[in-house]
Amino acid sequence: MQQIINFIIRNKNFLLFLLLFTISIIFTIQSHSYHKSKFINSANFLSGGVYNSVNNISNYLSLKSQNELLKEENNRLRSLLFNNNISTDSTFLDTISYDKQYKFYTAEVIKNSYSKTDNILTINRGRNDSIKQDFGVITSRGIVGIIDKTSNRFATVISILNTTSSISAELKNSGHYGSLNWNGETPEIIQLTDIPINAIFQQGDTIVTSGKSSIFPKNINIGTIEGFKKDVAENYYEINVKLFNDMTNLEHVYIIENIDKAEINSLNE
Repeated sequence: MQQIINFIIRNKNFLLFLLLFTISIIFTIQSHSYHKSKFINSANFLSGGVYNSVNNISNYLSLKSQNELLKEENNRLRSLLFNNNISTDSTFLDTISYDKQYKFYTAEVIKNSYSKTDNILTINRGRNDSIKQDFGVITSRGIVGIIDKTSNRFATVISILNTTSSISAELKNSGHYGSLNWNGETPEIIQLTDIPINAIFQQGDTIVTSGKSSIFPKNINIGTIEGFKKDVAENYYEINVKLFNDMTNLEHVYIIENIDKAEINSLNE
């Protein structure tokens, strides 16, 4: 307290000037409408800038929760699309009655390998979240892989960039289907084999899932035709498919459960 008093005594002349100057400014603003309007506009500009900055910071800090809400909403819409057998290009949803064959879960990739020949991903969902072996994994752009092993809170995924992986896929335009495999070379290109020699297609055509397995629904995007060649016997094509997914940069994924899978598999055994 004594230091404050000493400071006031040492700077009494300056503080007196500052007080009188402030009073004069206030009287000037109050007595002249022009000065008053300028002051109000300046004050609004400053306060608006402060509020805008605070709002931007608040929005940034809430991005995680907002992303979670968006993921859940996308998950719900994706479930409606696939359970109604509706193309993702369609804007119409008939939700009056349908059988829910597919159930969707959201997850995040916490580990991703793509430089090996047998690549595995790890996601932050497991048995506690009802995740089981052989569930499909996709993103909003295309397929990622198939659930392999699960613990209580985590699961590993056999990536499509795995030389042991084999997924049924087809030419979207013609419906001819074959096996999707990877030759272990570039993570951008995957191979579609066993396409009949009479199939008609061209570079740039889209490749999608065939729906002929109990893991992935039909018409999930995979990629586009980058190039092709005939096999040694010249009975089938081997097609190079440029993936829609950037497999080197995966974060948010969807897990697909086919509720009818057990019944389908029991018939096929």
